[in-house]
Amino acid sequence: MAVKHLIESFVPENYKVMLDIDRQARAIKGQVVVTGEAKDVVVSFHQKDLNIQKVQLHGAEVPFIVNREEDEVVIKLGTRGLVTLTLDYETTLTDNMMGIYPSYYEVDGVKKMLIGTQFESHFARQAFPCIDEPEAKATFDLSVKWDEEPGDLIIANMPEKSVSDGYHTFETTVRMSSYLLAFVFGEMQYKKGMTRSGVEVGAFSTKAHKLEALDFPLEIATKAIEFYENYYQTPYPLPHSWHVALPDFSAGAMENWGCITYREVCMLVDPDNATEASKQYVGTIIAHELAHQWFGDLVTMRWWDDLWLNESFANNMEYVSIDAIHPEWKIWESFSIKEGSLALDRDATDGVQSVHVEVEHPDEIGTLFDPAIVYAKGSRLMVMLRYWLGDAAFAAGLKAYFTKNQYGNTVGDDLWAALSEASGKNVSDFMHSWINQPGYPVVDVTVENDTLVLSQKQFFIGEGVDRGRLWNLPLNSNWTGLPDLLTTDRVEIPGFAQLMAENGNVPLQLNVENMAHYIVNYDAERLSALTENLAQLAEITKYQLLQDRKFLAKGGVISYSELLKLLPYFKGEKSYIVSHAVGQVLADAAVFVDADTAADKDMDAIINQLFSDDYARLGWEKRADESSDDETQRGLVLNKVTAAGNEAAIAKSREIFARHQADISHIPADIRPIVLNTEVRAENSDAIVRDFMSVYVGTSLQQLKREIETAVSYIKNEATVRDLLANFLDMNVVKPQDIPFAWYYLLQRDFTQDAAWAWEKANWQWLAEKLGGDMSYDKFVIYPANVFKTADKLAEYKAFFEPMLENPGLKRAIEMGIKQIETRVALIESQKAAVEATLAEIAAR
Repeated sequence: MAVKHLIESFVPENYKVMLDIDRQARAIKGQVVVTGEAKDVVVSFHQKDLNIQKVQLHGAEVPFIVNREEDEVVIKLGTRGLVTLTLDYETTLTDNMMGIYPSYYEVDGVKKMLIGTQFESHFARQAFPCIDEPEAKATFDLSVKWDEEPGDLIIANMPEKSVSDGYHTFETTVRMSSYLLAFVFGEMQYKKGMTRSGVEVGAFSTKAHKLEALDFPLEIATKAIEFYENYYQTPYPLPHSWHVALPDFSAGAMENWGCITYREVCMLVDPDNATEASKQYVGTIIAHELAHQWFGDLVTMRWWDDLWLNESFANNMEYVSIDAIHPEWKIWESFSIKEGSLALDRDATDGVQSVHVEVEHPDEIGTLFDPAIVYAKGSRLMVMLRYWLGDAAFAAGLKAYFTKNQYGNTVGDDLWAALSEASGKNVSDFMHSWINQPGYPVVDVTVENDTLVLSQKQFFIGEGVDRGRLWNLPLNSNWTGLPDLLTTDRVEIPGFAQLMAENGNVPLQLNVENMAHYIVNYDAERLSALTENLAQLAEITKYQLLQDRKFLAKGGVISYSELLKLLPYFKGEKSYIVSHAVGQVLADAAVFVDADTAADKDMDAIINQLFSDDYARLGWEKRADESSDDETQRGLVLNKVTAAGNEAAIAKSREIFARHQADISHIPADIRPIVLNTEVRAENSDAIVRDFMSVYVGTSLQQLKREIETAVSYIKNEATVRDLLANFLDMNVVKPQDIPFAWYYLLQRDFTQDAAWAWEKANWQWLAEKLGGDMSYDKFVIYPANVFKTADKLAEYKAFFEPMLENPGLKRAIEMGIKQIETRVALIESQKAAVEATLAEIAAR
């Protein structure tokens, strides 16, 4: 059944929203005056959990009915045309980080709260009656009154223009969708700056943090706006750009127009606890949200089935902009590591959603925010398109797109039309095969009788039905003389030897720079040519070689034994991206290895073989002349060798911990997570966990909290694990926003998995009440599917989740989860013995 669109009966033009909020009583009194066109004598507005007391049409009361089941209020107007309606109502602050909700924090032992908003995707209806659909753009006049205290301030999408009778009133917004309206009030600190074009930029947080933690986000936000204005050739359309770190936040960040909100760890950078990795993490998130100010806010998808228009594009542009602002970060390597692997893994499971997917129930909207598909895959498709068109044509097309569609709504074909006109290429035909089809192909490269044969077919991890899907594949080869695109299932190119000679006899590569969404399976001779010339290959090519072979092994095209035999070629690699690829292969192979077995010892020996040279090179301390890549590489190497039992590394880690035991926050930030993990593994005591959790509760450093969540998950004491799980029910210890991560770390460990799984099942109803409807709720379906690997756990998973298949917000995640576990179980059963033998062979070298 298709979703009903209320804009078909009423088209809003302006909302005057007046809110009187009592923080202590958690009560909201509201009035909305909405002007718009009634297309019928009976109209409906979205509402959720609102106590609507009165509805007036031009000052006269009219009858209404609240339909709780459909989250609507139905109003009998008796007239059509331009009307003004006034709705008076009451509601409460919410508890699940949606709508208008409190964020709790502590300063000097005093508990405080901020009040903020989260209206995406369809939660504005929890704050005021409205047409809560992306297409229903209108202007908003916001006025907010609250139990104001000295030191409080309020910020919103637009500048404040007046204060009267306690109401803070803001300037009228530009035309925008309801889900972009936002405000935050309470006691905050801030720093402000200005772009070259005159946009005021501000970074805000609670006073639980150092004021200096706002410097880096303010710098990145200012530079990113300047970059986008130049790249898009379209001015930032608002007078200011506020960036607000909230103590409680469900997602990572939200692109509210002019008032972007963030989880604290996603925005704040303590200069005394910053690493290159943490700066890159924050920088890309800020750049992502600012990309949305144009792509998503200025021009908005017509309906949620085109969510990718927002998220895929912004995920692409965060890398484009950060590469321009900080080229030394080599951010495109991070793109391959973060987005590529995530997308290729999930998108190979039969039944996965396409990037563009129909929405048949409002509760399905949340499931569209799949980080592997709409974000990772979608951004890879946009990167692929930009690479194919060229940057100049891509930017020119975007300028035309914004000029034509500003303050309006679009579908994907509108973007393709603008890019086609700018580039002279048929973008629509090129992209439809990618956006509307799930999955991706593997390209087989073979030479038969001096003829190069390139063929494509859909790649699956696990069972999959071949439906004959084809894609428009940019070959992106390092050779000249090959086609630009592969659009058929097979192409034959004669004269391979001559072609190779014309290209200097360099080994043939496809998908150069890893910019397109497919994997390559080279025949034995082509693969040997690459591995034998490894030293001459670019770092991204080495990464891609291991990435593609890893997925071919997961899909059963090659064996894991074949994959593992590549690892010795990569001994002593110095670059982070290549070492990360080696680490991904080892992590995948770990599913075949049981703890405390001969294979486990072999795996540790191989890890030390591969990383010992770099451990000796990098050590534990930063050097003044080292690159950012070396810093990131050090963290990876130390993590590997300490976990693999390197006695010298463990002893050094414990020495560092002993020096900082009185205040673990002073451990250098780049090595702190490794030191904390190592100490828990070595000490394995309830006392060390209690000490860490005491720091956890007291610190305002969100990165340190995340590190402690990881470290304590290594405890093997059953009673201590029970205490850690019990902490999740106490928001004074673990905030609801942090439960999915902290719980997942425990679920990942073989020795704590059963306890974590039992806790989820026992507390499912509580989780549904606390997190149901927010963006982390389905993680409790997805995370077990990421780690379960036995037939027993598969049966338990199905027994628990299959009865929930009627829940539209969980259905897709459950179905995918079952397939993932089935595939993993079958893979282990078929290849475990061979993998163990190969590990023993490599370890003995």
